[in-house]
Amino acid sequence: MADIARLAGVHVSTVSRALAGNPLVESTQREKILKIAQDRGYVPNTAAANLRLRRTQTLSVVIPLHHEAGQALTDPFFVSMLGHLADEITQRGYGMYLKKVLPPATNWLQGLVQSHRADGVIVIGQSTEHAAIEAVSKTYPPLVVWGGHLQQQSYCTVGSDNVGGARAAVEHLIQSGRKRIVFMGDSNIPEMRLRQDGYRLALAQASRSATADVQIPSHMTADAAYEAMRAYIREGEKFDAVFAATDVIAISAIRALAASGLSVPKDVAVVGFDDIPMSAYTNPPLTTVRQDLQRGAKILVDLVLRRIDGEDTPSATMPAELIVRESSGARRK
Repeated sequence: MADIARLAGVHVSTVSRALAGNPLVESTQREKILKIAQDRGYVPNTAAANLRLRRTQTLSVVIPLHHEAGQALTDPFFVSMLGHLADEITQRGYGMYLKKVLPPATNWLQGLVQSHRADGVIVIGQSTEHAAIEAVSKTYPPLVVWGGHLQQQSYCTVGSDNVGGARAAVEHLIQSGRKRIVFMGDSNIPEMRLRQDGYRLALAQASRSATADVQIPSHMTADAAYEAMRAYIREGEKFDAVFAATDVIAISAIRALAASGLSVPKDVAVVGFDDIPMSAYTNPPLTTVRQDLQRGAKILVDLVLRRIDGEDTPSATMPAELIVRESSGARRK
């Protein structure tokens, strides 16, 4: 670098700024320095630069599963989200450190931050750990969370319009003639609770055309959701539609309904949330609320990098789109 500075007739610090693309270096001077560096085959020492800046050039992606220890990273939602995140992170020249957190872990986020493994942290899902995330965010700015935006939270979130998407799904069921619509999911998780809120809003505005809300508590795994629906059917309760908090739950509900001799959508309509790839290929194809996970991953990485650079970014909420397929067909007269 000293040789480049001598040939360009500038200070070494000017060469350093020019090679880093600093806009404070005048453009013609920057181009001159870059050409000299190229002609002499200069390759920046990235490791030394990162050491000087105390950067690891890595982003941590952490998935807390305190609500559902049995949920594997092979869950279709995680597979899609992690794939898009890996693409975005590597395209920005960063590496990705992945961590799955299971109960009864305590201080899991604080410990990750203090390990200095990464320059910033992306948390996928709040699980039941809102308080832990809130506490860490007050002293650690480069933290962004995929999840539901809650009132009076201070950390930065990226997510879909869970309330609006759920409301549109249930309104679709009501307009299709369904009158006894049940919600299926775990309302202890912020995103799922917001989806239940949207379900309730749609029912409240339906006046007498739909009954009061009913919840079938269900874990997030396919087997648990299947058993929850089978148990509810055995209780003999009358219902003609299911709004499931996730596609995995919805697909399991369809399996349970078929195993119980009920037809979808003739007897019971089913709608999910996520639009995972397999939802278009179930029997029947699943009506669902689409989350744009590719765009979500891009926003997550954009925001965490901006926060690493010291910017106080706001949360971002993306629109959710209702995708109508055969599983919610209108009731036959």
